[in-house]
Formats: sequence, C-alpha cells, structure tokens
Amino acid sequence: MEFLDVNHNSFLVVMSCIVAFAAGFTGLSLTRDLASKNDFEKKMLIALASVALGGGIWAMHFVAMLGLQMPILFYYDAAITLISALTAILIVSAALILLHFTERTTRTIVISGAIVGSGILAMHYIGMAGLELCRAVYTTEGIVVSLLAAIVLCVVAFGIAYGERTNKNIFLGTIGFAAAVASVHFLAMAGTNFVAVPSGSEFGPLMSNETLALGVIFFSFMIFGACLWVSITYLPGSLDEQDAVEEPQEAEVIQPILQIPCEREGAKVFVAADDVLFVRADGHYTQIYTRAERLFCAWPITEATKRLLPKGFLQTHRSYLVNPAKVARFERSKDKGICIFDDDGSPSAPVSRSKLKIVQDTLASQVGAIGAA
Repeated sequence: MEFLDVNHNSFLVVMSCIVAFAAGFTGLSLTRDLASKNDFEKKMLIALASVALGGGIWAMHFVAMLGLQMPILFYYDAAITLISALTAILIVSAALILLHFTERTTRTIVISGAIVGSGILAMHYIGMAGLELCRAVYTTEGIVVSLLAAIVLCVVAFGIAYGERTNKNIFLGTIGFAAAVASVHFLAMAGTNFVAVPSGSEFGPLMSNETLALGVIFFSFMIFGACLWVSITYLPGSLDEQDAVEEPQEAEVIQPILQIPCEREGAKVFVAADDVLFVRADGHYTQIYTRAERLFCAWPITEATKRLLPKGFLQTHRSYLVNPAKVARFERSKDKGICIFDDDGSPSAPVSRSKLKIVQDTLASQVGAIGAA
C-alpha cells in the first residue's frame, strides 16, 4: 500500500487554532451567571453555547483540513460533513445540560469533560469519513493518544472554568478547550496516512474544497462575531457594569434594607438581609437561614458575597456568610471555630482557619454579641 505525501498550510493551521480559541471563549462566556436566569433564558444560552463550542470544534477541524495538501484532487461528502457538525453540537449540549441542570460536583465536571473530549474525537473521525477519492488509514496509537489528550484537557478546562466562574478562570478554561480541540486534530492526523482510491460510495452530494471553504468561512465569521459580542461584557466601565453599580445605589435610596429573593413551597418570597442568620452555599445556589426557617435562593455564593459583604456580613468560610449582628456566641477549637446564633436549636456556622482572626476581631467589636468561650 503506497501512502500519499501530505503537507499542511501553516497559515491555516494557525487560523484553525484561533477559531478553536474564539469558540471556547464564546461558549464558556455565554454560560456565565446562568443561576440568575429563568429556565427559558438558561435553555437559550445553553443552546447558543452548544452551537459555539460544538460548531467551533467542527470549524477548527475543517479549517485545518483546508490546509491539507496532497498530490491528488479530493472532495468531501456533504451529508457526512454536516453529520459531523451536528454530532459535535449535540454532544457538547449534553455536557452543558449535565453541568447546568444537575448538581455540579467534581464527578459531574469530570464526566462532562470526558463527554466533550470523546465528542471532539467522534467529530474528527466522522469528518474524516467524508473524504472522497482518498481514504484515511489510522493507527491504534494515534486514536488512543488523541482520545486521552482530548479527555484530560477537556476535564482540566471544565474544572478550571467551572471551579469558580471568574473572568480569569473562563480565560484559562478557554485555553484548555482550544488545546484539547487542536491536540485531538493534530495528534490524530499524525497517526493517519492517506491512500488514493479510484472512486467512493457517496452518502450525499460531493463538495469541493472551495465550497467547504465558503461554509467554514461563514461559520467562522459567526463565531468571531459572537466572540466580540461576549467580549464587551469583560471591558472595564462597560454599560452593563455601570448599570450593575448604579442600580443597587438607587435601590438603597428607595429601600435601604436589602431584600433577598427566596423560594418557599414554590412561591417567591423576599427576606430582609437583617433577618438572616447566615447563608450557606448549595452547589451553584444557596440556602438562606433565619431563626424560623431555611429557604432556597437562586443566588450563587459569589453573588451573595458581592451583595451581602457591603451590608456587614462576614465570610467565615468559603461556603458561609454570617450576619455578625445575629451571632450570640463564638467558640474556638484549636485552629477552627463556630458561630452560634442562639440556644433554640438554630444551626451553627463554621469558621475556617484562614478566617479565624478577622471573625474574632469583628465579633469582639460587636458590643454584647459574643461571649468568650
């Protein structure tokens, strides 16, 4: 079997990596702050993010394939090429649904990363199956190495991007996603050879490189346009940030006591921050504790921290915010502590070692709020 000589256009190789980065940045940015959205908005944003991430995987692959140079003329099966794009989008959407509609744990993140990594590889080989007038010959090593690289890099990317939803983490997660997509393609191609075949069994109509280029360019423009759109929210002093700053100021003038939106038996209720004992993180939501009850709140702990710390709350632990005015007693045990609110059976809030000093100092300044244990 005589293998064909293969080269790659360096410019298109670089462009394919840029497309993967732009797609990753767009998709991961679209899924920020979904806890504050209603179900319809969540579904729409996850659908858009799936198209951006899955379509970006497909676009990266075929931008790189446009740079593939062989001594023969070859075509693509249009139907198989379309199937490869839909495969990537559907597999990514499954992972995003898992991340945003189930409890987000380390196990969930690992499973989602593995799903997307496997989807990248599936898209690659389905896309390669669409080649006409030449046939790809694979090696077992190439398949195994590219699969492992895809899964590991996607798990790392999702672990960073979903560990804490900060701008820095989303950017680092984007790099991991782009590295996963590019690694799968080029590691798989390194383990692939090509042989000429006189004819093929077309599943759908044939598509030349020129026609494919038009489709890839169109979709890449859409990705870059969406990337620019979501990038605006990262700019300092943007309109959204100004509104976010101004609205609480106006609300404070009208109603100085912050009202926390909660749910009680399916109905929305508002609890005054002054009536709250403490707030506890619960996945990407929170639980609000008062003397009388515990209520569900759609705010993530990051949102609760941003709104409640200026109101005098203390962060005693990465998962707990405490109202110091409600603390009846503080007890220390070695390098940790607990805040006790009353002797009526109300739960206590832990104090981590790193927060011990600031919590002690703050509570000590509250006249009559604490008795040394």
